[in-house]
Amino acid sequence: MKTLIGGAVAAVFGLIGLTVWFPAFLQLLAGAIPIMLLLGGGLAIYLGFDELKDSWKKEDSGAAEGKEEPAKYKQEIDDLKKEIETLKSDKA
Repeated sequence: MKTLIGGAVAAVFGLIGLTVWFPAFLQLLAGAIPIMLLLGGGLAIYLGFDELKDSWKKEDSGAAEGKEEPAKYKQEIDDLKKEIETLKSDKA
């Protein structure tokens, strides 16, 4: 209940302050909006560049792994075939 009353009082004071100092509020807003746009744009550029670097790394690692994968899988298949043959011969 105390929180509700405190919030209502703060909202009323905020509304009164906004009406009394409205021109100062607009001046503050006019100065804050370009700074927020500048910082937000810089953050977006940084994140976009970081994402682009990650995609470049994936392309490079994908090309390198693509050449090695068939040989690796063939070796694994041969190993499994040998293991199956040894299990069959142990059973018989």
